[in-house]
Amino acid sequence: MFGKKRNREQKRLEARRQGHEDWHLWGPYLSERAWGTVREDYSPTGKAWEYFDHDQARSRAYRWSEDGLGGICDAGQRLCLALALWNGSDHILKERMFGLTGNQGNHGEDVKECFFYLDATPSHSFLKYLYKYPQAPFPYSSLVEENKRRSRTDPPYGIIDTGVFTENRYWDVEITYAKESPDTIFARIKVSNRGPEAATLHLLPSLWFRNTWSWGDSEQDKKPRIQIADTRKAAWAVEAKHPTLGSYFLYGEQQAKSLFTENETNMERLFNAVNASPYVKDAFHRLLIHGEPGAVNPDQTGTKFAAWHEITCSPGDEAVVELVLTSRAGKDPFAGSEAVFGERRQEADDFYAALVPGANPEDALIFRQAMAGMLWGKQFFNFDVSRWLDGDRFPPPEKRKLGRNRNWRHLRAADIISMPDSWEYPWFAAWDLAYHCMVFAHLDVDFAKEQIELLLTHRYLHPNGQLPAYEWDFGDDNPPIHAVAALKVFRAERKQRGKGDLHFLRRVFHKLIMNYTWWLNRKDNDGLNVFEGGFMGLDNISVYDRSKPLPPGFSLKQADATGWMAMFALNMTAMALELAQEMDGYEEMAIQCYQQFLAIANAIAGHASTNLSLWDPDAGFFKDILVTPDGGSHRIDVYSYVGLIPLLACELVSPEVLENVPRFKAILDEHKGGMFDGHTICACPFHTNERGERLLAIVDHTMIPQILQRLLNEKEFLAGHGIRSVSKIHSDRPQLGRLPVLGETLIEYEPGESTSYLFGGNSNWRGPVWIPISYSILQTLTKFHRFLGPNFTVTVPALADQVLFPSIKQKTGPSGKSVGNPHAPRRVWPHVNKVGLRSEETAKVS
Repeated sequence: MFGKKRNREQKRLEARRQGHEDWHLWGPYLSERAWGTVREDYSPTGKAWEYFDHDQARSRAYRWSEDGLGGICDAGQRLCLALALWNGSDHILKERMFGLTGNQGNHGEDVKECFFYLDATPSHSFLKYLYKYPQAPFPYSSLVEENKRRSRTDPPYGIIDTGVFTENRYWDVEITYAKESPDTIFARIKVSNRGPEAATLHLLPSLWFRNTWSWGDSEQDKKPRIQIADTRKAAWAVEAKHPTLGSYFLYGEQQAKSLFTENETNMERLFNAVNASPYVKDAFHRLLIHGEPGAVNPDQTGTKFAAWHEITCSPGDEAVVELVLTSRAGKDPFAGSEAVFGERRQEADDFYAALVPGANPEDALIFRQAMAGMLWGKQFFNFDVSRWLDGDRFPPPEKRKLGRNRNWRHLRAADIISMPDSWEYPWFAAWDLAYHCMVFAHLDVDFAKEQIELLLTHRYLHPNGQLPAYEWDFGDDNPPIHAVAALKVFRAERKQRGKGDLHFLRRVFHKLIMNYTWWLNRKDNDGLNVFEGGFMGLDNISVYDRSKPLPPGFSLKQADATGWMAMFALNMTAMALELAQEMDGYEEMAIQCYQQFLAIANAIAGHASTNLSLWDPDAGFFKDILVTPDGGSHRIDVYSYVGLIPLLACELVSPEVLENVPRFKAILDEHKGGMFDGHTICACPFHTNERGERLLAIVDHTMIPQILQRLLNEKEFLAGHGIRSVSKIHSDRPQLGRLPVLGETLIEYEPGESTSYLFGGNSNWRGPVWIPISYSILQTLTKFHRFLGPNFTVTVPALADQVLFPSIKQKTGPSGKSVGNPHAPRRVWPHVNKVGLRSEETAKVS
């Protein structure tokens, strides 16, 4: 992928891998929201959004992690650097992103800001971020009130809808970071007046320590200090001293007023109690907004610092503020800064050019900004569940010990983790993380490996083998994606470096055996290899909340849970086969996992003792089955991802691999034709393809045409940008009839925002395209195509040159220049290579 000659960014990653230089010491690890999280919730009822809201955030010290605007921090989040802004008219100093809580938004939590991740390299040697700040008062109240007024059937009310950006009356605030070394970071803040009149902006680059000293911790958490330092050739300077991080110096090139306070709670404002110090967290807000000069420390020392710049720009003009954060006190802090910015920008260009050689400029730009979104999504996650349950100096209500995550006391996190989103989801989710690792394998394969192994360590993995789902309920069930992600990462490294890391694969395999066994023992309650699963990550796709138990005697046999487990079994088989090529003892493990796959396939096919086939031969689709106490069963006639997941249980085995595992090969020969106990249960064809490869899959050659008839039908699953989560036929046929216990059931086709309150109200699997599942389906079809060859065709409706994942037009590129609407949505959609489907009378799987 990179070629033999490494570029500078690749050399930095290699230096980190070899332990020479830690280029990941500093990065964009500062979340955009720390308030409203489970970690900060000490309420008796678990109402995280209400217990610590946005209004409290400016005055209340966080217990577990920090947030900020376009910020960075060290890997232990001891010291943070970010922006604070004031337009002269807001009633709140802008130190963090605003958004609606899960209960305020008519479609759940929703950030109400315009910001963009413009660029990033995996070593964080170059980072670029853009925030659009209104010049008029920020519409906090109208966003809350209008969304409160709207119903679930109305669209959300966003910041663009308020009209606050009318006539382009806003500031572009662009911050670029460029590392000279792992511990010296230049920062350039450019503010541009986009409005038609002169305007003034108060810009406060802020440096502060995460509060680790207020909770009765150990000696290592002695209170750090920030104080005035020798300016050298800078306009101003401060030194931040920390007992474990050491000293860092922040220098400014432009004149500013130095402000100091403590990162401690304003007890007087929030709880009508006496403050331990007159200098508290919201001091800068009180100074600027309320004109309280006594709020800041005149002795110019504290744990929170800001450099106050007051900038006035004419229409279209811009101003620049330059900083450098370094562990070394140099004579001329800004010497060479211009060269460093130029070099890092060019090195970023070289890195991405090597990643996607030959890509057209549009696709290359989309890919690059999408990767920037991934890299800015790396966040510091800090959570000691046992400590959280028991509380600190003042114990929380006793009933909390019987509430959320009470069975996960072993979980202790203080790590950099790839998060689903820096504001809406500033916490890890197990199956999201696995998909992230598949992407990171192409950016920074060592980081991807670290992320795969992280949740398998004793600090995360439950003693019973369960992977933690997410902080709202670590005990929920997420699809078992870790094994396929580990395989993707292993194979990506082998392609890049010419040799796979078998030691990594072995470590992962042994931990995943624990997780695999947990699934077999806990989710196959009847021991029939048909799985129940629960939540399974597909949220409100079912006719009821599947994370809630059914009445005694009833059970739901899930096609997707069973399909995921069949996939898991094949993934484990493939991992064991990789290990068996060079290590003893793994061929038997491969046989064991493959036999488990056969048992699951046998059950799906309806040849287990209950004769419950999840495959509906009349519909040509997999479906859930509701089992009643009297042994009766009822198919749930839903056409959704639930019935497509079994398709993902698919692996190809090369003849080279089979040469080294003769006993496993004998098992395959025994089951040629997919035979098991006298029945044809899966795809294990008699023949190989032209490469001598063997296909292992749940779906056989008779099923796949029927599935593809629906999958590639625009009136069912095929949409313009991928595969719909629910077939469009349910837009006309929502009623499913009456089912025991569940009563009259229906599934509504909802291609946009969810109208349901399930799972926070902001998650919708009833129509929209979900890129990860579409990606997995695409990967599976690629395997089938590789095995079946170009002559295998399926008759489908004319597709009119339809393509999956067409090119996504991009709004703001790494240049920072807007294309089209300057207030484009902030999300950067992940780029997926286009997949052509030949139309006319037939479509070839390609």
